[in-house]
Amino acid sequence: MPPQLPPSGAPVIDLHTHSTASDGTLAPAALVDAASAAGLRVLSVTDHDTTGGLDVAAAAAARLGIELVPGIEISAVSDGRDMHILGYFIDPAAARLRAFLDRQRADRVRRVEEMTARLARLGCAIDADAVLAAAAAGRSVGRPQIAAALIAAGHVHTRDEAFDRFLEYGAPAYVPRQGTSPEEVIAILHDAGGLVSLAHPGVTRRDDRIAALAAAGLDALEARHSDHDAAAEQHYRAVARVHGLLVSGGSDFHGDVGHRAARLGLVSVPEEDYAALKGALERRRHRAS
Repeated sequence: MPPQLPPSGAPVIDLHTHSTASDGTLAPAALVDAASAAGLRVLSVTDHDTTGGLDVAAAAAARLGIELVPGIEISAVSDGRDMHILGYFIDPAAARLRAFLDRQRADRVRRVEEMTARLARLGCAIDADAVLAAAAAGRSVGRPQIAAALIAAGHVHTRDEAFDRFLEYGAPAYVPRQGTSPEEVIAILHDAGGLVSLAHPGVTRRDDRIAALAAAGLDALEARHSDHDAAAEQHYRAVARVHGLLVSGGSDFHGDVGHRAARLGLVSVPEEDYAALKGALERRRHRAS
């Protein structure tokens, strides 16, 4: 799939990136430094189930003249399967959001413990203490850290192999989340002052849920994404129009190598899409004031 490069001279806008606060390879400040070097002018750090990297990222962005959109990617559950929900322009200090994220992180620890036990029964023991130490230090832990532990223990060679053999939905060590519905996540993110987008719908393949989520207040679909080709992007732009939704997008950058590798600067949200998101945010805040 060819890179989705912005037109020459257009600002590079990436609304989906991850740092070491969850499962990225770059610390928050280093992520912002890399984004600046790649030509980004608008960046959202959207770590999984945590806002722990936002303060440091905001300070780095201010230093480099990058507009930072405070964000998050929350794992919801629908029919026993994950659906990832992006929140943009959120207030990380919102009480309801903070309490919810505490519960999310506790469930991540439970899930790591159960997957570790299953791996041990499969003859693939890992150093669970190292994974859980990251959780104790405030990081949001999950399957990527288990995959790294499988590699370190010599059970697999790559993260892709770890997911394919053990950690994907339906694989022998997979443990489902204890579910918060996407509808509840939408309400929590709205309560935190944010806009809400369904992450990478072409990956999740839950188009059957989009109408109900739109009715529950979903604001946008992530039509542009590293794992969407041009046909997928156009499909989700059309779906968004049908349901009166806006469009978001981003690289889903975790690092330049390994599982779900993506490069910063190659996937950019068109200016008009970003302007529409900001306009919707302003209208919502005006109505609430």
